[in-house]
Amino acid sequence: MRELGEGYWLRVWLGVGLVIITSYESLAQNVVERLYNRFFNDTTSSANPHISFYPTISYTPETSVEVGVSALYLYHARNDVKQNRLSEIQAFSFVTLRGQYGLNMEHTIFGDRDRWYFLGRERIQRFPLLYYGIGSTTKPHNPATIDAFTIQLRERAMRRIAPNFFGGIELDYQRLSLIEFEQPDGFMHDIPLGAQGTANFGLGAGLVYDSRRNALNARKGLFAELSYLNYGWSRGSDLSFSNVTADVRLFRTTRPGQVLAWQAYGVMTSGSVPFNQMALLGSEIIMRGYYPGRYRDKLYMATQLEYRWLPFPFSKRFGAAVFASVGTVAPAARDIQLGNLLPAGGAGVRYLLFKKKDVFLRADVGFTREGMGFYILTGEAF
Repeated sequence: MRELGEGYWLRVWLGVGLVIITSYESLAQNVVERLYNRFFNDTTSSANPHISFYPTISYTPETSVEVGVSALYLYHARNDVKQNRLSEIQAFSFVTLRGQYGLNMEHTIFGDRDRWYFLGRERIQRFPLLYYGIGSTTKPHNPATIDAFTIQLRERAMRRIAPNFFGGIELDYQRLSLIEFEQPDGFMHDIPLGAQGTANFGLGAGLVYDSRRNALNARKGLFAELSYLNYGWSRGSDLSFSNVTADVRLFRTTRPGQVLAWQAYGVMTSGSVPFNQMALLGSEIIMRGYYPGRYRDKLYMATQLEYRWLPFPFSKRFGAAVFASVGTVAPAARDIQLGNLLPAGGAGVRYLLFKKKDVFLRADVGFTREGMGFYILTGEAF
């Protein structure tokens, strides 16, 4: 038998190596292509449910480095796009280098042919709160830091009464415990009601009119909610108080791909209200740029206007928005003063994340007299 030389084996190993490299490149290309299609090309049918996960990272002086994971689930009841609206469930979990952690969830769920409508928010977290005091004239410096364990479960379960009109019950449970109230150097805040910890359960009723087809990106329609919650000792609450909330949002398509959106929002509380359940000014939704709870009192009123390009006429994916808002807090309606109105405004960019479900990723910057706030979230602010 002829002896095989070194040249023969060299050619064999080169051939095997070429096959391995080609297979690896093909596999890598396939993985990259699938990831691209999942996050940028949106090749799934518009009728099929869609779930996505995203890593997050941020930094604030109160938390140090924060890492987390966000999840988004989109679907139509019975996968019927024509008859049923888009429902969404969002979840976000995080942990910080200082041992803080949390799980936040929000959902807007429509049943088959709008027979049922569920709106809710759940939060379980160990996270610091900045407390500036109560009222519209508190100073932006020297906040107290309140490190606490928080549970918030807010749910609205509603039945359709008429087309786009729903009514039902509202539940809210909030617990604040394991509190560490840290005063700033050189300044002492009055200890607010509830600073030692409270647990309160609210029960009430609500009415909602909602003609939007897509709650994450409404291009036309009206949303209006009026709700009442009562927190009483008879239901095991530590304090006795009540809460009335009104939220109105109007959307108009002015040109193809362009939307004018307006919102008016108000909260009125009465009774022995703990500081963490007062009406809070500032959020990622309205009065963007202000820290959530930068101003707090028994009454809060705000309005905002936003213009959106979804997307730009010259782009298939990228868009933008500009917005302006004004609001204030007060002990009661008779105490509102025009001189205490607080302005805010800003702009943001948009990226069409899920084309077939018309859902954008937004990055907004809100500016105020005291500074700015930066937000990256899925879906429009309101």
